Amino acid sequence: MGYSKDHLLARLKELQIEFSQYEHPVVLTVEAQAKYVGNMGSALSKNLFLKEKKHRYYVFSALADTKVDLKVLSQRLGLGKGGLRMAPEEALVRYFRHVSLLLDQGFKTQKCCFSHPLANDMSISLNAHGLDKFLKSIGRNPSYIDLEANPPVGKDQPPDLAAYVPSNSSVLLDLPEKGPSRDSTGKTVGAATKTAAFTAKVVKPSGNAQNVKEKSVESARPSIPAADAEKFVEELLHRASALLLSEDSIKQHCGQLGAEVANNVRKCLREYLKNLATIFKNTTYTEGFYAGTRCQPKRL
Repeated sequence: MGYSKDHLLARLKELQIEFSQYEHPVVLTVEAQAKYVGNMGSALSKNLFLKEKKHRYYVFSALADTKVDLKVLSQRLGLGKGGLRMAPEEALVRYFRHVSLLLDQGFKTQKCCFSHPLANDMSISLNAHGLDKFLKSIGRNPSYIDLEANPPVGKDQPPDLAAYVPSNSSVLLDLPEKGPSRDSTGKTVGAATKTAAFTAKVVKPSGNAQNVKEKSVESARPSIPAADAEKFVEELLHRASALLLSEDSIKQHCGQLGAEVANNVRKCLREYLKNLATIFKNTTYTEGFYAGTRCQPKRL
């Protein structure tokens, strides 16, 4: 299914799920939405997009008047008091398929509920049965919980929501920070510029030793920008294949088998290396890594 309002509405019709739709001006809050559909006979809903320290993301969908305490919810998941925090809005699009979805059991007490169909210039009303049918059609098993409960958590009372924490999910990367930084003159600089400035300040050895070292580093450094993780990985795979499975070696030994092995190596390692390269890139942006060198600022 695509990520647009039209795709979603078409899917609901395809599944023969009954719903009502109401167009209205763009709204940013539940209160603003209530001005247009609050008297239509359906309950309003809200969504909390959260993340935890291990970069796992959650969406908690609840009735508008349901009180959700993030500290309590975090403890109930077994993440500690400060384990959950609000996730950046832009991450929802990037990690849409990787979030864990938990629903307010209050939805089942309502005849119908309003929600936005991937766009906040429209509200659609459907019942819990229709919602369940849609979620199952996209591979999601609906999970309803009491979001206002506050059961004790301790040595003899394990977190009641721990089963909803995905244990086998992939580690997702944080998006680079958007906030600009400033150099010593007060001028705004981006993360990449800041890294380049740091590199320029690194003290280098003088004389021939410096020239030899620089040539060695340059010959080992990829010829593409380090900020492009995908191109960086493709070059790594290309060089590895060329070294381990050269064309002459393939012809001498196994014919097409070598090419097949090379393709499988690329297929298996591409995503892993891309994630690894992205981690390195993000670390460069945030901590000042470059070419294996790290500068720790002096503590005052």
